[in-house]
Amino acid sequence: MTDRIDDPITVLLVEDNPGDVRLIRDAFEQLSTETTIHVATDGDEALEFLTECRDSDPDSVPDLVLLDLNLPRMTGLEFLETIKDDATLARIPVLVLTSSEAVEDVLDSYELSANAYLTKPTDPDEYAAMVEAVAEFWLQKAALPPIFS
Repeated sequence: MTDRIDDPITVLLVEDNPGDVRLIRDAFEQLSTETTIHVATDGDEALEFLTECRDSDPDSVPDLVLLDLNLPRMTGLEFLETIKDDATLARIPVLVLTSSEAVEDVLDSYELSANAYLTKPTDPDEYAAMVEAVAEFWLQKAALPPIFS
C-alpha cells in the first residue's frame, strides 16, 4: 500500500459554523502534509462542489469529506443519502463530524453508509489530535478505492 500521508490531501469540510471551520483548518495546518481544505456551508453547496469536481476534473475530487449533520438547507443526513446514491461519489470516505451524541444520529449516519461518526471535541486544543488521528488512519493506514475505475 502506498504511504499517502506524504501526498497532498484534499478535504471537503461541510460545516456552517465559522468557529469550527477555523479550528479544523488550523488543525490541518499543523500536519506535516500539504492539505487543501474546501469549505461548503450546507449540503447543497457541498453536492454542487463534488458534482463539479467529478464532471470537470476527476483528479480534484476530495480524498475525504468531513460532514456536520446540523446544516441549513440540505442537512448532513440528506447530503449523505444523496452522495451515497451516486456510484462515483459514494466511494469518497465521509466522516460525520458533529456535536450530536444522539444515538439516533449515529444510527442514521451509519445506515446511510457514513464511514465514521466523530463527535466534535469540546476543547479547542483537542481538534489537532482528532485531525491528526483522522489523517493518519484515513490517509495513511486505510486502503481506499479509486474514485474512478
